[in-house]
Amino acid sequence: MPLTRTTRFKNQIAAFWKRCLSFSKNDWELSDYPIAIREQKIDPALSSPRFTQHRYSAYIVNWAVAGGGDTPEEAMSDLENRFQSVKSEWKRQERPLLRPGMTGPVEFASRERVAVNQDLSEDFIQRVLNLDWAWISDESSLWDFHADETNELFHAKIMEVYGVDVSDIKSANLSEILDRIAAKRTNSNSVR
Repeated sequence: MPLTRTTRFKNQIAAFWKRCLSFSKNDWELSDYPIAIREQKIDPALSSPRFTQHRYSAYIVNWAVAGGGDTPEEAMSDLENRFQSVKSEWKRQERPLLRPGMTGPVEFASRERVAVNQDLSEDFIQRVLNLDWAWISDESSLWDFHADETNELFHAKIMEVYGVDVSDIKSANLSEILDRIAAKRTNSNSVR
């Protein structure tokens, strides 16, 4: 359910206030950020053994860091864990943490490995995933394209289309799968 105009306005006022307060220190914790909690409707049509729908969502306003839970407290706890993970990762990358109240960047995963096999990835999207188009990254996996409990249907389709068994790639990472298919094609061409 989209946010109302009033809620968006309140969120932006909170973001402005937290940004003003952020200049009094240099190391921010979750409590320094504008946080909103909202109740969500559970949609039974979207239920799946692999996905959990949460009744509550807690998120940092203007930044794509969120947590979920069946109570507001659980959502906040999940948000705290995710925030600490993001903070650690940015520190590891020697990036400054986003100032409270600022709009967070939208970051896409690398496509370097997928780009090496660009033609193959486009063929794979159409023939295996049965899509006209999809944006895939080096972190994309078969799990991103279905809600089943296993990847068996895709494994069978890859075997049928490319003659390659990828069932041992537990992560189901598409760049690993594309690399294996490309390697088989290269080996097949060199044998001729």
